[in-house]
Amino acid sequence: MNQESVTSLKGIGEKTAALFKRLGVETVKDLLHNYPRAYDAYNPPVPMGQVEEGKIFTVCGQLLKTATVRRSNNIQVIITVVKDLTGSLQLTWFNMPYLRGTLQMGKILIFRGRVVKKGNRMSMEQPEIFTPEEYEKIKNSLQPVYSQTKGLGNKAIAKAVAQALEQGILEREYLPEKLRRKYQLAEYNYAIQHIHFPSSETQMLAARKRLVFDEFLFFLLSVRRLKEKRQDAKSSYPMKGAKELEQLQRELPYALTNAQERVLEEIKKDLESGLVMNRLIQGDVGSGKTIVAVFALLQAAYHGYQSAMMAPTEVLAKQHYESIQELFAAHHIEKTVVLVTGSMTAKEKRLAYEKIASHEADLIVGTHALIQEKVIYDQLALVITDEQHRFGVGQREALGQKGSSPPHILVMSATPIPRTLAIILYGDLDISIIDQMPANRLPIKNCVVDTTYRERAYRFIEREVSKGRQAYVICPIVEESELIEAENVLDYTKLLQKSLPSGVRVEYLHGKMKGKEKNQIMEQFASGEIQVLVSTTVVEVGVNVPNATVMMIENAERFGLAQLHQLRGRVGRGKFQSYCIMVDASGEEDTRKRLDILNRSNDGFYIASEDLKLRGPGDLFGLRQSGDLEFKLADIFTDANLLKLVSQEVKEIMKEDPLLQKEEYRELGRCLEDYLGRSYEKLNL
Repeated sequence: MNQESVTSLKGIGEKTAALFKRLGVETVKDLLHNYPRAYDAYNPPVPMGQVEEGKIFTVCGQLLKTATVRRSNNIQVIITVVKDLTGSLQLTWFNMPYLRGTLQMGKILIFRGRVVKKGNRMSMEQPEIFTPEEYEKIKNSLQPVYSQTKGLGNKAIAKAVAQALEQGILEREYLPEKLRRKYQLAEYNYAIQHIHFPSSETQMLAARKRLVFDEFLFFLLSVRRLKEKRQDAKSSYPMKGAKELEQLQRELPYALTNAQERVLEEIKKDLESGLVMNRLIQGDVGSGKTIVAVFALLQAAYHGYQSAMMAPTEVLAKQHYESIQELFAAHHIEKTVVLVTGSMTAKEKRLAYEKIASHEADLIVGTHALIQEKVIYDQLALVITDEQHRFGVGQREALGQKGSSPPHILVMSATPIPRTLAIILYGDLDISIIDQMPANRLPIKNCVVDTTYRERAYRFIEREVSKGRQAYVICPIVEESELIEAENVLDYTKLLQKSLPSGVRVEYLHGKMKGKEKNQIMEQFASGEIQVLVSTTVVEVGVNVPNATVMMIENAERFGLAQLHQLRGRVGRGKFQSYCIMVDASGEEDTRKRLDILNRSNDGFYIASEDLKLRGPGDLFGLRQSGDLEFKLADIFTDANLLKLVSQEVKEIMKEDPLLQKEEYRELGRCLEDYLGRSYEKLNL
C-alpha cells in the first residue's frame, strides 16, 4: 500500500505530484521517509516587553488599528500594531492584502515570528497568525519543518504526511525484539509517526534514535556483504615498482611530503602483494592526492596494463586529463591519455573507444561515461575514483567489471573523517591518510563576521576581481522559501549583480540545473569568463580554479564544520593569498564559538575531531555533515556513539547468522535485500 503514488492521497493531483517529485517523493512510502529537517517549537506567548531582536517569539495582544495596505516598489505592504500590558509591536506582511479582513481593530490574536528592530521600534515581519483557540491546540508542541520547493510550502507537505499517517498503513516490525530491548529502541511505526509529529522533544528523540539506528544498521550490513564478496581476492595484475617512477619523483619541481611518500609506499605494497587492492586515500583538499594517483596510474602503464580514473564532473575530468598531459609532456613520458565524457561528439567518442579497445590508450580519464557498455578495455588493472562520495559502489563495481578479472581499486576522498569512524564506514577498504599540506601552500586567511559586514565584503570581492582574481559566494538554499530564514542563490545573484560594477560578471550554479547548464557555467568560471560564482554546496566537488581567491559563505551557521572546511578548500589552490569570509546570521554566542574553530585551524582532521567533541545530541538539525553518505537523518559526527554500537552489533549478527536466515532475523534479511535493491547504485563505500 505504501508503494502507491502520492496521487492516491486526497488533494494531490498530477501537478502537485510533480512538485513532490522535485523533493524526491513519488510514493506514500517516500513521503513518510521524507523526514523534517527541523522543528518549530510553539512555546506559550511571552509579554511584548520581553522580546529580543533576531529571535522567534510568540505574543498575544489586541490590534490597535485595522491593517493598512501600502504600495512600495510594486510590493504591497500590510501594516498593523498589536499591544499588551507590557508594550507594543509593529506587524508587517508583504503581498498578502487578503489579511486585511482578518486584522481588524480590537481583535485579540496570537502572532509568531522573528523580531527585527526598525529604527527604535521592535517589529515582526511575516508572522504566523492564530486565534487563541487555534494556538491552544498546538501550544508546547513541535511542528515539522520540511525541505520545500517553489509552489509546495511547508503546510501542504505536513498536511500530506498527516493524511498518509491517518490512513494507518502499518509496516511489519523487522528488528528482533531482543535488539529493541537491548538498545531501548522504539517500535518502527511509532518512530515514523513521531519523527513527523512529536508532541515533545523526548518523543522526537526516541523516534530519531530508532530511525538513525536503522540507517546505520542497513548501511553497515551492506558494507559487510560487499566486503565478504571481495575478501582477499587474488589479483591477475601484480606490479613491482618501476624505475621510471623513481626518476619522475626526482625530476618533479617540488618535493613530495612525507605523508605522500608514505601513502605511495602503501600503494606499492598493495600492488606487489598478489592480492586485489581496495584502498581509500583520505586527504584534505589540496594535500596532493592527485599526484599520488598519477604515480599509481603510471605504475600500471609501465607494466603494460590499462588504468582508469573517474571524476564526478566533466569539468574536473577535463582538468585531470589536461594536467596529466602537461606532466607527461614536461617529463617526456610516452604514455597515451584518453578522455571520455558524456558531452563529447559521437565521432570523438568512437575514436576514444577505438584507442581504448586496441590498448593504444594507457590511461583513461572520464566521468560516468567510462562505465558505458560501448567502452571495452584491454587489461584494465587499476581503477581510481576521485571525490569518492559522489560515486556509489554500484558504479565503482561496474567499472571494475569492465576488465577480464577484478582490477585494483583506489578511492580518493577529501572528506575529513576521524580515523575511528572511517574504519567503520569504509569497512571494505584499507585506509591511507595524507595529513600534511605541501610546503608551498599559503594558508587561507579566515574571518567570521556578522551580517553588517556584507557591504565591506562586496567591496573586498570587487578589489580582488580588479586584480584579475575570482570569487565564490555560497548560499544554503536555491530559491526563496516561506519558512527558511536564509540567503538564496537566485535572489543573491541579482543583489550582487547590482552591488558590483557592471563589468563584473556574476552567475549562479545549483543542483537543480540541467547537467549541460552546470557544465557550461563551471567551464566558464574555470576559464575566467565568470568572475563571481554564486552557488549552493554543489561546488564542493566539481572544478579546480587556482585563480579563485575569495570564498564567502552566507549563513555559515547552517553548515557543519566539515562541510565549511571543504567549501573553503575550493580557494587557496594557486599562488595568490586566499580568503574565506563566513557570515554568521544567527547572532548566537555558541555558534560563533563553533565557527571560530575554522578560524584557528586549516587542518580538516583536527576540525572534524573538534566538531565531534562539540556537537551533542541536542544539535540534530541544520548542520548535516555526512550527507555524502546518503543518510537521511543520521550524522556520523553527532551520532558517532550510536554508529560504534551498531558496528559492534553488526559483527555479532554476522557471526551468529551471516545469511539472516534464522526466524528472528528473517524479516530484517528481507528488508536488507530491499535496501540493497534500492540503494546499491548510491551506496557510498
